[in-house]
Amino acid sequence: MEIKSRRKIIHRAALQDQADAIASGDGSEVARRQALLKLYKSALEKGRAEVERRFFEDGDGALCVAGNAFLMDQLIRVIHDVIANRFYPNPNPTDEEKLAIVAVGGYGRGELAPFSDIDLLFLHSYKKNPRIEQVVEAILYTLWDLGLKVGHSTRSVDETLRQAKGDITIRTAVLESRFLWGDRRLAGELAKRFQAEIVRGTGHDFVQAKLKERDERHERLGGSRYVLEPNIKDGKGGLRDLQTLYWTAKYRYQVLDVAELVETGVLTKAEFETFDRAQRHFWTLRCHLHYLTGRAEERLSFDVQPELARRMAYTDHAGAAAVERFMKHYFLVAKEVGDLTRIFCAGFELADRKTPLLSFAKLARRKLIDGFVLDGGRLNLVSADQFARTPVDMLRIFDVMQTTGQDIHPDALKAIHRNLKRITRAVQNDPVANRHFLNVLAAPRNPENTLRRMNECGVFGKFVPDFGRVVAQMQYDMYHVYTTDEHTIRALGILSRIETGQLKEDHPLASEMIHSIQSREALYVAVLLHDIAKGRGGDHSELGAKVALKLCPRFGLTPEETETVSWLVLHHLAMSDCAQKRDLDDPQTIRDFVALVQSPERLKLLLCLTVVDIRAVGPKVWNNWKATLLRDLYRRAEEMMIGAFKEHGSERRIAAEQAWLATALAGQGWPEEEIRTHQDRLSDSYLLSVDRPTLLRHADFVRQAERDSSPLALDTAIDQASGASVITVYTDDHPGLFSRIAGALAMAGATVVEARIATLKNGRALDSFQVQDTAEGGAFQRPDKLARLSVLIEQALSGRLKAAEELRKRGTQIPKRTRVFKVPARVVIDNTASSTATVVEVNGRDRPAFLYDVTRALSECGLQIGSAKISTFGEQAIDVFYVRDVFGMKVDHQAKLKQIRERVAAAIANPDCEPAALPSGQAPKETPKPVRRRRLRAPLSEAAE
Repeated sequence: MEIKSRRKIIHRAALQDQADAIASGDGSEVARRQALLKLYKSALEKGRAEVERRFFEDGDGALCVAGNAFLMDQLIRVIHDVIANRFYPNPNPTDEEKLAIVAVGGYGRGELAPFSDIDLLFLHSYKKNPRIEQVVEAILYTLWDLGLKVGHSTRSVDETLRQAKGDITIRTAVLESRFLWGDRRLAGELAKRFQAEIVRGTGHDFVQAKLKERDERHERLGGSRYVLEPNIKDGKGGLRDLQTLYWTAKYRYQVLDVAELVETGVLTKAEFETFDRAQRHFWTLRCHLHYLTGRAEERLSFDVQPELARRMAYTDHAGAAAVERFMKHYFLVAKEVGDLTRIFCAGFELADRKTPLLSFAKLARRKLIDGFVLDGGRLNLVSADQFARTPVDMLRIFDVMQTTGQDIHPDALKAIHRNLKRITRAVQNDPVANRHFLNVLAAPRNPENTLRRMNECGVFGKFVPDFGRVVAQMQYDMYHVYTTDEHTIRALGILSRIETGQLKEDHPLASEMIHSIQSREALYVAVLLHDIAKGRGGDHSELGAKVALKLCPRFGLTPEETETVSWLVLHHLAMSDCAQKRDLDDPQTIRDFVALVQSPERLKLLLCLTVVDIRAVGPKVWNNWKATLLRDLYRRAEEMMIGAFKEHGSERRIAAEQAWLATALAGQGWPEEEIRTHQDRLSDSYLLSVDRPTLLRHADFVRQAERDSSPLALDTAIDQASGASVITVYTDDHPGLFSRIAGALAMAGATVVEARIATLKNGRALDSFQVQDTAEGGAFQRPDKLARLSVLIEQALSGRLKAAEELRKRGTQIPKRTRVFKVPARVVIDNTASSTATVVEVNGRDRPAFLYDVTRALSECGLQIGSAKISTFGEQAIDVFYVRDVFGMKVDHQAKLKQIRERVAAAIANPDCEPAALPSGQAPKETPKPVRRRRLRAPLSEAAE
């Protein structure tokens, strides 16, 4: 890496003269050392400032890390010479007294990020000499006094080689070592003996060890490159993966630079250029991250992503914010890195086998499987130009992989990578190619791994360009865990597992219904396309429905199936929205939903699509509460469609629940009179909205409270499926009850996940809240915290706790890391969604006491909350309340509706939600101007737009 005007960064000769003058001058040794330290600090600060200035001018991270390494090289050389020649002089050292300073690790490659550690090997010949110990110690203390973090070791050549044999980390460090200063002969001896004694004949073992190390590192950091806050150094597809490719190439082929692999034929010129661009992109990003945070930070946390996007000149486009485009580009680069390391590390592994690889001529005589040869249990090509001659075979090989369960040979993966441009529009429209694709998509055996491999190889996005547009497409929020392409592939895998009965316990209804649908291929295609139009601007459901009309005929679906898929994509959120935001006990809710769905077939399809869509969002999104809501909505809609609902279906269900409850309570030894008393106080809406285990638990709870004549009774339980505590309150109903309980929960540090409100016929409220510990996440497990919850609720309901005042004193600060997320406050009032109540939907940035502020505002407006649906989607709170006025009627007066809208909107506006401070907390300096970023070549640059 050519660094221009090096002396502007550091002038070693001038610095050396100044340092020698100070070291040989008058004064005590302590004073001279302090003066030297001041000189070194000044040189280091000026050099760093110059490197940083250049970086913000040219935006080249590769030059930045090279400049920092050069600065450190020159400084260490001066420090060594002053210490060795002025403080511990020895004009004629023996071999035992000679010392070489060797840079290792990333510093050994000549790369040093702004705040990264410096790794040094102090190399000597035999035993450590006292003078060597003095010199090394003095150098290290000087570097430490300069505020540098130094990883170091002092070893002889023999000791270094011996440890390198048994430790793959030390072996890797020696592999990329670089002579820095001192006795060059020692460093040369280490390099020569390392090749002869360590490297020779051990290439296979080294590659295996590095691949294992890489896999363990990936697993430790989440196992996916598509994580919300990726680690750009050690995460999957990050810098360390590029370095793994460099290490294995250097070890296996004895090259000094990855560019030399083009001459050996291991990499094509285009693949090396991909490697080089990815490395430059990551170095630029890493330097920006270090300068922004003021430390050796490697994680792209939420709070730094927007500023990094600005500094790297990303801008808002239609349908995608600048930060989303920035992260999409990051994931695309990580995907390219993953492709390179996976394909070529696998190639290195095969090349290191003792048995040489067979030629294509010999492979052609091997066993054929549907036009491919089976080589070592993997599918390979019958000829090197097979994909060039028959591009459709790039789809067919995945069909064969899915059918046979055989993996694809690394040579075939290389060939796919190099022939992607042959997937032209003619191939995309080829009926045979589309049949192969649909065979994989809707395969009887789970297609998830095959589809993911197809995506990683680039075939998926090339064959379905609309899917290529959502590859690495992220949504900048805390709810969506995966990129759009990964979410879609996971959803297809979940659908397959439902169909094969593997998730029957989790999804009994969907597992039953999926076998009665008329077109399973239409369902699989609908899952594929449900998010296909994200990031385009506008409603992705509406845009996606149009994409479906274009793609389905190409896939070979009939006009009827095409219409069904388009309808499913258009309304794929309808069932989850209805179940989670509307009161299912209100007949108007069911009527509106049935009017939309219209047929039992669509209802089944929509149920299956909704289940897999929710479950594929993230590992903690699905829970029993959502499952219960969807099953309840499905059953009620089905009853209305077949006429049972009109024929007093609700009455029949209420009678069935009463009969079941009476039998269950009798089985527990309840007297008949107590059973009747309990049944008489249960409202119809309560019976229809609560599952049977909860009915039974509540019965015991209410019975004991009535026996004790308790004005307030509390019950706590843990729902393991949802990871939440269930707090049930039984007390006299009165205006503002919900708000007071919400305030007490906020005081206790509880986040309300769901809420069920029921007023029984005896005038008492039976309210249940699913809550999680705001500080620690998950359910409240500790007895002391549960006890505090109970005490605060009792104090709030008795009037002894003024939640509003206490919460105001405490504040409602959002954690700095996530404060960057903004959610527009919105209050929507709907008088058509229910025939008996006004529906108030509140959207805002979730925070402590959000629910309390909303319910207090509703209470102050003189409204009674009949039921509520409380939902949190990452940083977004979406709460829906069914309210009535003081006379139990809908609110229809325009002035009153305006008052409600304004009061609630004011309540959810959070004055504490300000832009996050710099993560390091340092005083802000002049913000660097955005620099023009380096772009990836097509097709990735096209996909990034």
